[in-house]
Amino acid sequence: MLGYRFSEFQPQPDDGKTPFENLLKIFMQLLTITSGDVQEAMEWLNSLDRQYGLTSDEYGMGDFIQELKDKGYLSEETPGGNLSVTAKSERTIRQSALEEIFGKLKKTQSGNHHTPFAGGGDELSTDRRNYQFGDTLEQISMTESIRNAQINHGIGDFTLMEDDLEIVEKEFKTQTSTVLMIDISHSMILYGEDRITPAKKVAMALAELITTRYPKDTLDIIVFGNDSWQIQIKDLPYLQVGPYHTNTVAGLELAMDLLRRRKNKNKQIFMITDGKPTCLKEGIRYYKNSFGLDRKILNKTLTLAAQCRKIKVPVTTFMIASDPYLQQFVREFTEVNQGRAYYSSLKGLGNYIFEDYQRNRRKTF
Repeated sequence: MLGYRFSEFQPQPDDGKTPFENLLKIFMQLLTITSGDVQEAMEWLNSLDRQYGLTSDEYGMGDFIQELKDKGYLSEETPGGNLSVTAKSERTIRQSALEEIFGKLKKTQSGNHHTPFAGGGDELSTDRRNYQFGDTLEQISMTESIRNAQINHGIGDFTLMEDDLEIVEKEFKTQTSTVLMIDISHSMILYGEDRITPAKKVAMALAELITTRYPKDTLDIIVFGNDSWQIQIKDLPYLQVGPYHTNTVAGLELAMDLLRRRKNKNKQIFMITDGKPTCLKEGIRYYKNSFGLDRKILNKTLTLAAQCRKIKVPVTTFMIASDPYLQQFVREFTEVNQGRAYYSSLKGLGNYIFEDYQRNRRKTF
C-alpha cells in the first residue's frame, strides 16, 4: 500500500554555533516575552532545558549564566544583587528582532528612500545633463566630456570648456521622520493571544533598521492607553500592556506634536493597534466606553485624521484584529486621512511595515 511512514524528527545540530550562542538566541526571545524580567526568563529557560535538553554535561545552565555576566549581557549591580539586563543585551535584542523580521541589511551613509527624482544621492543613474554651477568633480563623466570637446573643438588642439562638461545624475533619496504608535491597552493580551510581543519585536526591528541603514531618518516611538507618552528605543524590551482603554486621540496628538518639531518634509505615522478607540480625556476626567464604537470618541479621532491629512502626514494603520466592525472604522479613518491600512496577522506584521516604510517615494520640496 502506498503511503508515508513518519518517525520522530531529530533536528541536525548547528555545528556553526557554540552552546552559548544557541542558548543566547532563546534567552533573548524570552527576555522580550517577559518584558526584560531576567528571573522569569531564566525560569522559562530552565523549564525548556528540562523538557528538551538544551544543555549538556560539558556545558550547563550555570556556565551559561556566568558567561552572560562575563560578556556583559547581565549585571548584578542592583541593590538586591539581582541580575539585570545591560545596554549590550538591549542592543542584541534589537538586532535579533531585525534579523528575524527584516533580514540582514547593510549600513549606508545617507537617507536611502528611493524616489523617481534626480538629486543628491549615492547611486549613479543613466541620465546625463550639462554641467551646472555647484556640481562636484565626481559627477563629471570624463569620457563623455572629452568626446564633446573633440566634437566641438576638433582633435588638433585639445580644448575642454565648461560647455563640454557632461554630468552623470544621481538618484535623489529622501529623508523621513516617522512616529511609531503602539497600542498598549488591555486588549493586546485578551483572549489568550499575545499581541504585544510581536508589536514590540516589529518596533525594535524598525528602530534598528533606521539607526543602521537610514541613519539620517528619525524615529519617535510612543505608546498609548488611557494616555499617551513617548518612550526611548532602549525601553522597548520592557514594554508591557496595562489595564488601559484605547485613547487613540492622545496618541495622534502627541505624534503630530513630535512631527511638528522635525525639519524633514517627509513625515508619516505608523499605528499598530488591535481595537477601536474607547477613551478620551476631557480636562482631568476620562470619558470611556469599551462596549462599542462611541460616536463622540470616533468623531474626535476622525477630526485628528483630517488634521493629519491637512498637514500632509499620512497615517498607516496596521490592524491586528479581524472583527468586521473594527475594520469598518479603520476604513473610515483611512479614507478621511487618505493614508493606508493593512489588516495584518501577527506573523505578517513586520513585512507589511518594512514594505510601507520602503515605499516612501515622495520628492522633498
